[in-house]
Amino acid sequence: MKTQINGTDILELGFPEGKIIGIALKINSKRNGFTREEMITNFKNVLETPENYIDDKIFSKLAVALIEKSNEKPEDFIALNETPNAYSAYGLDHIEDGARKQMEVAMKLPVTVAGALMPDAHQGYGLPIGGVLATKNAIIPYGVGVDIGCRMALSVYDIPEDFYFENEAKFKRELIANSIFGAGHGFHGQYKSDHAVLENETFNMNPFVKNLKDKAWSQLGSSGGGNHFVEFGIMEFAQDDAVLNIPKGKYVALLTHSGSRGMGATIAGHYTKIAKDECKLPEVAKNLAYLDMNSQLGQEYWMAMNLAGDYASACHEIIHNKMERALGATILAKVENHHNFAWKETWNGEEVIVHRKGATPAGKGVMGIIPGSMTAPGFLVRGKGEENAINSASHGAGRQMSRTQAIKNITQTEMKSILKDHGVTLIGAGLDEAPMAYKDINQVMEAQKELVDVVAKFTPKLVRMADDGSKED
Repeated sequence: MKTQINGTDILELGFPEGKIIGIALKINSKRNGFTREEMITNFKNVLETPENYIDDKIFSKLAVALIEKSNEKPEDFIALNETPNAYSAYGLDHIEDGARKQMEVAMKLPVTVAGALMPDAHQGYGLPIGGVLATKNAIIPYGVGVDIGCRMALSVYDIPEDFYFENEAKFKRELIANSIFGAGHGFHGQYKSDHAVLENETFNMNPFVKNLKDKAWSQLGSSGGGNHFVEFGIMEFAQDDAVLNIPKGKYVALLTHSGSRGMGATIAGHYTKIAKDECKLPEVAKNLAYLDMNSQLGQEYWMAMNLAGDYASACHEIIHNKMERALGATILAKVENHHNFAWKETWNGEEVIVHRKGATPAGKGVMGIIPGSMTAPGFLVRGKGEENAINSASHGAGRQMSRTQAIKNITQTEMKSILKDHGVTLIGAGLDEAPMAYKDINQVMEAQKELVDVVAKFTPKLVRMADDGSKED
């Protein structure tokens, strides 16, 4: 039987997009006697040291193509810094090589000032997910990510734990009635929500952004696909919290995770393409193409990014307001924090642009929410302001399996069993979001004790996600 490897697998190894993927797949399609694991190992080795495979009977064409690609240099080529500063890393023993290598490349950008890798880090496009990068007067669209302004929002109610278990059917009904999921899905007619964000003048910045407004209105208050969720759970405060004015105890809470929907994804794609045309970096760094903050294009992206962030926040506000009315509850505390964003901050006495792609702001006293998985606890935290981490922490547990790997290796029976063991009711979600696809959140939290203090623990009980397992549109 032929080795089962697809183009996504090749890309995840770090191969450049284009004809080289086709060469690799053609090699894989031949009966060379390798197992899948052996072929993956060979591909890794060729990528790392192609010069060793120039005369190899099987891999020579791939090796030559990689060497030729690495030597391509346009006239306006921007060289990388070959003696970069070191970056800080937390929980490094549990971070995959792909994420480390991406961070090493990011540190070589001529605009990079500092970097840090969070303990939930894994490989992404451009900057690794869980990567934090401070740059001088430059903004990297793929350093922000596709789902701009993706965030966590928490409402802690004045509802005791027992009430939830006595009225689970009511919570389930309201969860279904007041949330909507799936790529492309939105509201129509009388069901569309209104919000001040729709009057934001940035929608009139240029024709491209203006054309996004109608779809944004339709999707306002929805949650999209991928790993986005709306869930009820039990929030436990082990001791009184004076800042939030919440006494020790267990409360029902609503936790939501979603971003800027189709609008953010379209902005990311549009300005990433522009950045790549404007900023000619070597192949290994092309997804880190940046825009000068002093340029019109840099300012356009900055404004569009902030609009997408405001829009993402509005989506959460609408969901939480609907649920508050439906439950007739009083909210004791609201906490919200976002990732996949860039901020102007001061670091070592100078203004920098801090990109947090899948990383939570954790400045001194800053509140954050770090979820685990649908069966693992999440944590309400307060930042310690650790400068080596660029005032950041993880945004979750982080994946230990890609979506493709999870679908191949986890069965419906296994997923149902673990949900039952943890007393979690699940509405929707594909196998790509199974709890086993994620790292151990307790291990991640242990690795960032110097970054955040835990204020309270959230245990999921009723979870809703996109029922088609779809990615964001």
